[in-house]
Amino acid sequence: MSLDLLNIARTGVLASQSQLAITSNNIANANTQGYHRQVAEQSSLDSQRLGNNVFGAGTYVSDVKRIYNDYAARELRIGQTAVSQAQTTHVKMGELDQLFSQIGKSVPQGLNDLFAGLSSLSDLPDDLGIRGGVLGNAEQLANALNQMNSHLNGQMQQTNDQIVAVTDRINAIGKELGHINQELMKSQGADMQLLDHQDALIQELSEYATVNVIPLESGAKSIMLGGAAMLVSGEVTMQVGSTMGDPFGGELRITASTGDQSLVLDPTKMGGSLGALFQFRDDTLIPAQMEMGQLAVGIADSFNQAQSQGFDLNGNVGGNLFLDINDPKMSMGRVGAYGNNTGDATLKVNIDDVGALSGGNYQLSFTAPATYELKDNDSGVVTPLVLNGNELTGGDGFSIQIAAGTMASGDQFEIRPTAGAAAGIDVVMSDPKGIAAAGPSINADAANTGSTSITLNSMDPSQANFPGVGGEITFEIDTITNSYQAFDATGAVLGAGTFTPPNIDAFGMNFDVQSSTAEAGQRFTFDLNFAEGNNNNALEMAKLNEAKLMQGGSATLSDVYESTKLAVGGKAKSAEVALGSAEAIYAQAYSRVQSESGVNLDEEAANLMRFQQSYQASARIMTTAAEIFDTLFSSVR
Repeated sequence: MSLDLLNIARTGVLASQSQLAITSNNIANANTQGYHRQVAEQSSLDSQRLGNNVFGAGTYVSDVKRIYNDYAARELRIGQTAVSQAQTTHVKMGELDQLFSQIGKSVPQGLNDLFAGLSSLSDLPDDLGIRGGVLGNAEQLANALNQMNSHLNGQMQQTNDQIVAVTDRINAIGKELGHINQELMKSQGADMQLLDHQDALIQELSEYATVNVIPLESGAKSIMLGGAAMLVSGEVTMQVGSTMGDPFGGELRITASTGDQSLVLDPTKMGGSLGALFQFRDDTLIPAQMEMGQLAVGIADSFNQAQSQGFDLNGNVGGNLFLDINDPKMSMGRVGAYGNNTGDATLKVNIDDVGALSGGNYQLSFTAPATYELKDNDSGVVTPLVLNGNELTGGDGFSIQIAAGTMASGDQFEIRPTAGAAAGIDVVMSDPKGIAAAGPSINADAANTGSTSITLNSMDPSQANFPGVGGEITFEIDTITNSYQAFDATGAVLGAGTFTPPNIDAFGMNFDVQSSTAEAGQRFTFDLNFAEGNNNNALEMAKLNEAKLMQGGSATLSDVYESTKLAVGGKAKSAEVALGSAEAIYAQAYSRVQSESGVNLDEEAANLMRFQQSYQASARIMTTAAEIFDTLFSSVR
């Protein structure tokens, strides 16, 4: 019995020693990130029969378990993905909001300064100093748009760099998880330190993208990224990378490859910080660049058109103040051809009506033999286009020219009508005398009924029979038959023609006709006499500040910038609210994991005392057994 007593005591000491070691390890790793609490399970040794009685034989540690709740871990990963996505969106939107609020304020300020200069010019239209100031204001406005576009391009480059950095880290994690899987297969998942490291890496991976974990019997785990690509399958890993965009090379895409096989991933399904970067770029940054281009096009076109409605200080019809909106420098990046096109067509986009532009982008598709469709990527509306010669018409304020080559069935192009304009806008006028402050007068015949009126759009002195500065031309308009007849200052007939309402473009005069009732014999005379003190056109240019020229006549030039700024600010505020919600959900998931798998120092301290007492008690049994032996030996001496 004393021998059995000694064995029982020995098992108790060993078991308590193991419990103390595991408890001590828990306490030591209480602040170790990703550590999961461990517990030892004790079991009784098989009983021994002595005579007619059965006696216990002691205890042993039958298993050491790692406390892990798969469901709680999954909820934590989901929470981590959501909070990381929200954090990235919040940071990126904050940066863009700050850009529009601080650096970008020079754009509306420049526009206001230009209109203020024109207002001063209308008071003294022949003052060269004021004219020089107006020209300087125009240059400052163009520079402000150039700089704003440069900063937006900087945001694009920064976003691309972040995408590359994230993919590099994903690859590093994937390789490490593959190595861990190899080791776990050898130990059949018994190495708890490796399991903790594996979970920590998976948790980090969930920051960058949505992660689906598939446990294997060996303790290894297969990892699916973004619900679309198997990043780790056992010990085999796939490489995630970035490649040039299609159809615009500067807008990176995400690929997953293994061996010679490569797959382009859908960034909208990635989630995490990677998905947030793509969402920010595609849904906010690119539209903001397009809207800045729309503003630049609106400014250049409206002032150039206003110039063509008046006379400069040299007595000529005004020339362009800004670079023409369809100049190659203003139109770079308007068309992108997809890489899988089989045709060789080269396209060019011309803006025909700035007021009809939406600031959005489109997808052009060609289906043989002659079907051209334009899809608005924002609204999803598909519009059939008509091919006239080499020009496709029917777009929202723009036309598409097939400059060279031919399309093949299935070819697609992305159309961005306002792309590049904010970068390309420039002042082309160098002589302050070129500002067309003077303007013609339009006189309605006394016999007119008054239901018809006209508005001058522009003058083109290069057209045949243009009366010239100092002359006059009279149009007699019939809105019943939509026809006109033109007369010179002597009353001689210059010619006649028909028009498509509301525009008449003849003899160098381009104007719109408005009529509430159809009627004939409505006469209007354009007096093209020039005087240095004439301020008619300067007054009209100053009125552009309040004219609803943009977005189908619903917005002023300033409204375009303000609406973009407000949209960015609204998204920044929404990102802040979303981050708060995501952090609260993550905190709940984290608390649940910690309550189950985390180390509670109070609990472990209590266990330490309990196992210490158990150890001491077992040691006391050994002492008792030794004393029994001593007594027994003494009695037989």
